[in-house]
Amino acid sequence: MKKTTSLIIAISFFVIVSLSAFFFIKDTFGPVDRHDDKEIVFIVEPGTPLNTLFQNLKNANLIKNDLTLKVYAKIHPGVAQAGRYILHKNMSAIDIYNTITSGKVTKDTIWMTFVEGKRLTSIAKTISNNYDYTEEEILAKMDDRVFVQKMIDKYSVLTEKVLQNGIYHPLEGYLFPDTYEFEKDATIEDIIETMISTLDKKVSKYKTKIEESQYDIHEIMTLASMIETESGSASDRKTISGVFYNRLKAGMLLQSDPTTSYAVNKEVSKEIRKDEIPTCNPYNTYSECAKGIPIGPIASSGTAAIEAALDPEQHDYYYFVADKNGKTYFNKDLVGHNKTIKELQEKGLWYVYK
Repeated sequence: MKKTTSLIIAISFFVIVSLSAFFFIKDTFGPVDRHDDKEIVFIVEPGTPLNTLFQNLKNANLIKNDLTLKVYAKIHPGVAQAGRYILHKNMSAIDIYNTITSGKVTKDTIWMTFVEGKRLTSIAKTISNNYDYTEEEILAKMDDRVFVQKMIDKYSVLTEKVLQNGIYHPLEGYLFPDTYEFEKDATIEDIIETMISTLDKKVSKYKTKIEESQYDIHEIMTLASMIETESGSASDRKTISGVFYNRLKAGMLLQSDPTTSYAVNKEVSKEIRKDEIPTCNPYNTYSECAKGIPIGPIASSGTAAIEAALDPEQHDYYYFVADKNGKTYFNKDLVGHNKTIKELQEKGLWYVYK
């Protein structure tokens, strides 16, 4: 009789504990607030581990318990899909988990890609093509000295040098080229600042090299933009950088064609008449007025060009030239350089300026 009673008590205890555990787990999977249907924007960054995702959901008060969701994920494995999600507190933890692992992102965003070597005017055009802002008002905001000063105060990659007299566009070269996802109602300021902020983060990892460099960050970004626009391939960048460093050390003019194009507000691919080339311009490195590093960047640079500007290849080349196919030829002296140009002309691979 006593054994039977003990068995009944043990079974009852087990049932009670099991039921308690069941209802506890069921509750932790339930909505944080069944009556709250307010939209909450939740961003999942690329490569976010599930454990980090669950902790972020808990911090955002979108789930009750991250530990039980980890157990669920062990049984129902999935991968967090990067993107922007619209979630609600009246969603169950499992619904939220399934939403994020299935990649059901909101379509209320705009993706834009900005490529290396393009100018501020090209960036403004891309933004204008995706938003209801005109190129003129985008450029006006980019050149707004009050806005630019605000960015200078906020981001170390920008210095007062971008506001010196003679600069065409203060933010030229400071909007990092990349693929971005913006909200549909993003302001011009939001877009510009995101691109500056991205550059600031990218450049921060080179802090020690910049501090050790003989050139300041503005000069480095200027050199990077020249390297970006001169290089026909990624493998050329550090070699081209080495040429610039050699010429700077020797007190020679840099004589970079893209700077001349920028000085006359023409794209690098456009031919320039000799009578268009200014005899004195702080951008034109064929001019004595731009001896050394020119006044500012002429285009946006990727990380490879920035790295090249900070870590030039050591060699004894002082000249280089690219043909119409983008292949670059390097020479140690003017005799070899002129010989290369003659060969390119004979092969029809030379740019002809009228």
